[in-house]
Amino acid sequence: MNLSGKRVAVLVEQKYEELELWYPTLRLREAGAVVELVGPEAGKTYPSKLGYPAKTSLAAADAKAADFDGVVIPGGFAPDYVRRSGAMLELVRGLHARAKPLAAICHGPWVLCSTTALKGRTATGFHSIRDDMENAGATFVDREVVVDGHVITSRTPDDLPAFTKALLAALAG
Repeated sequence: MNLSGKRVAVLVEQKYEELELWYPTLRLREAGAVVELVGPEAGKTYPSKLGYPAKTSLAAADAKAADFDGVVIPGGFAPDYVRRSGAMLELVRGLHARAKPLAAICHGPWVLCSTTALKGRTATGFHSIRDDMENAGATFVDREVVVDGHVITSRTPDDLPAFTKALLAALAG
């Protein structure tokens, strides 16, 4: 699949889940997409749950939804930190308003709970955030990947192949 010319934001904060950040990032780059690791600060290194570093290339305050074709929201505990950043939420809201792919896995849908992206949609995520997702307006289902419009959700690292396949297809149009 050729994603040349596509630009994707991958949200980064401390305590991210390693596989959920790096697997989609590498697959997107392999397909030719430009991937920006977006965090609260540019050039800062954020440690994963196990300490694996991810250095951001762009600060969320400088990231404009109009400049991206989609976003990946990895899980781990990072989404709880992402939700605290107005600039990161603004980027996700802007992409949602443009109906660009919003791909969230595991605890990543927590970020979508802080927007209107889940309202009236079918979605999945890690089982412990089911109540949060339902309270945000989603119909929660237990499936490896759910695509409802431009919102793509998955449960755990085991679902990464299906999650990433759905993301690549959405970006390819």
